[in-house]
Amino acid sequence: MNYQHTRVPRADCQRHGAQSGAELFIVEGESAAKTVSATRDHGVQAVIPMQGKPINAMKARRPAVVNYPLFVELFQALGYRTGQPIDPTERRFERILLLFDPDADGIHCGALMLMFFYRTLRPLLEANCIGLVRAPLHQIRWQDAGRQTVWYANSDEHLRQLLREIPANAEVQRTRYRGLGSMNEDTIRQTCLDPATRSLHRVQVEDAEAAIAMFGGKQ
Repeated sequence: MNYQHTRVPRADCQRHGAQSGAELFIVEGESAAKTVSATRDHGVQAVIPMQGKPINAMKARRPAVVNYPLFVELFQALGYRTGQPIDPTERRFERILLLFDPDADGIHCGALMLMFFYRTLRPLLEANCIGLVRAPLHQIRWQDAGRQTVWYANSDEHLRQLLREIPANAEVQRTRYRGLGSMNEDTIRQTCLDPATRSLHRVQVEDAEAAIAMFGGKQ
């Protein structure tokens, strides 16, 4: 397919198309984006870094939204042109994945991006091709009877649940991540990039509407 209006991401992949398996990661922070770029599958995984929180697309005037640098880059990376109909079958990546820190700021960034998709790229939400990768907040390394096991928890509640499953006499080491930038490449690969081991939530229109209700803006 000829993507006439495409400006490729700084870290693009080799395959493209709605059925190609290609994934575009929007990653919070330049440092984390560099780690993801170095660790990804160059064949099917591309990266766009997000610096700072984006504007609220549901509150901002349309000219501010369509000219916001991150949104312009994302539109063009997907092969679309502002003001023209959005055909999900012509998108340049099969999946668009949000990868943010597992903290309050990361949750807010995710909500702001969902509002952007809801207002300007809603057909992609309806096509179920946008996902949220749940990065780990904790690592649990425990050893029992000479066998070592490593688990990851993406919230404090998840951590408590996992700790209850560990034998009482096991040796336990816990690490709390300060964000994506504090994770090494192996952890990023296993918990965020590898489709077989990462935790991925497929975003629905209802998720975006919940974000609008929580953070404000008119539908």
